[in-house]
Amino acid sequence: MSLYIEGLSKELPSNSNEMAQFQEVMRQQLESSMHAELEKLLGTAKGAKAEVSKKDFEGFRKLFHRFLQVKGPSVEWSKINRPPEDSIQPYDKIKAKGLPDNIADSLNKLVVVKLNGGLGTSMGCKGPKSLISVRNENTFLDLTVKQIEHLNKTYNADVPLVLMNSFNTDEDTKKILQKYTHHRVKIHTFNQSRYPRINKESLLPVAKDMAMTGENADVWYPPGHGDIYASFYNSGLLEQLIAEGKEYIFVSNIDNLGATVDLYILNHLVSQPNGKRCEFIMEVTDKTRADVKGGTLIQYDGKLRLLEIAQVPKAHVDEFKSVSKFKIFNTNNLWISLSAIKRLQEQNAMDMEIIVNPKTLDGDLNVIQLETAVGAAIKCFDNALGINVPRSRFLPVKTTSDLLLVMSNLYSLEAGSLTMSERREFPTTPHVKLGSSFTKVQEYLTRFESIPDMLELDHLTVSGDVTFGKHVSLKGTVIIIANHGDRIDIPAGSMLENKIVSGNLRILDH
Repeated sequence: MSLYIEGLSKELPSNSNEMAQFQEVMRQQLESSMHAELEKLLGTAKGAKAEVSKKDFEGFRKLFHRFLQVKGPSVEWSKINRPPEDSIQPYDKIKAKGLPDNIADSLNKLVVVKLNGGLGTSMGCKGPKSLISVRNENTFLDLTVKQIEHLNKTYNADVPLVLMNSFNTDEDTKKILQKYTHHRVKIHTFNQSRYPRINKESLLPVAKDMAMTGENADVWYPPGHGDIYASFYNSGLLEQLIAEGKEYIFVSNIDNLGATVDLYILNHLVSQPNGKRCEFIMEVTDKTRADVKGGTLIQYDGKLRLLEIAQVPKAHVDEFKSVSKFKIFNTNNLWISLSAIKRLQEQNAMDMEIIVNPKTLDGDLNVIQLETAVGAAIKCFDNALGINVPRSRFLPVKTTSDLLLVMSNLYSLEAGSLTMSERREFPTTPHVKLGSSFTKVQEYLTRFESIPDMLELDHLTVSGDVTFGKHVSLKGTVIIIANHGDRIDIPAGSMLENKIVSGNLRILDH
């Protein structure tokens, strides 16, 4: 991070040549110190884990080297252009091509990859987020398996599922996979890298050995989903799938319930002439005010590129958030060529912007973790394309507010896929905002005797100590606010339409 090195050298009056030399010496010293510390850590690794850690650290060294080279923002705002018209295709145009006679041939070239490294802690759950129940006792993972099994049975195909786990989720996920033994889906897993968090002041690892428990519990991190390329390649699974005749992966977050295999996009990929094969498709969708922080596609140095809010100079953040200038955002549903990943990995040509993520550990220790984003590699692939897909392909469940939507009658569930109910007159999703009393899944569930009817709901805000009886119906805009010390029980069978409820309302049994 040249900015860090520049900070150290500010006090030294000198000409620019000497300054550059000084900064280069500082960089080399930091790299040398980091190398020594990593070697010390590797000396404490045991058995097969030592080899895995060695590969992980090779990746970390490369990332740290690039981090020290970075000079200021990674984009020059004046060089940003809107993408050319043909570089982001409307979904309807892709769909208009129809489907081939033999869909199985296309499906047999596909692998579904789900990003499964996250924990459910933000929703008050222990263990992998993918194991949280979201609909009719089905977890995110159950729904994913059902979707792929349905495809394989319907078209007599062989689409495997690959889970990219992290050291946080691997053990629990592998235990649960036994339940899918008799399903018609081959399931593979591989692990994201394990990188050391580094002290913000010294820029050296906080870890003292390779252990992951006790005082070492917080000193490691999985380095963002951009790590998929290196860890997939290092696992040997990439080679194995290519040998089996697989050509493309469809990658998405496991908590995006809209990210199902789309046969039209798949057909577009596999039907391209050999010389013009599209190696990377990013599904984007129209931005709303709720998505202003989402990454967007731009044209930069003649290439399609992902621009994230973290890369935007402060003076231009409001412009970046503008729905009129940057009209679309990245859903993180990506279709990527396996042979292209192999080529780029072997040429060491995978170039992704570094995200510096600051954290504070116990004892007020300030650390940073270096991450990358999977979509940022779009500029490295040939004939990359954006497809502007319907909003229904972006249905992430990040909070209990999202969970309420997908558990309700707004959606119907069939073969693991959620679709908006035909009985809803508007295609838009209601805006739901549940207060802090609903943050944890267990507490949220105790506050609803049954999930309300929300077919005609536009907006729901709930704050404070509020509970819902059975068969409640919510329509239009409903705002329910229980002030501190008050409690509101919405009676069973209530119908609230365009109502504000506040104060204290308690229904007592007698």
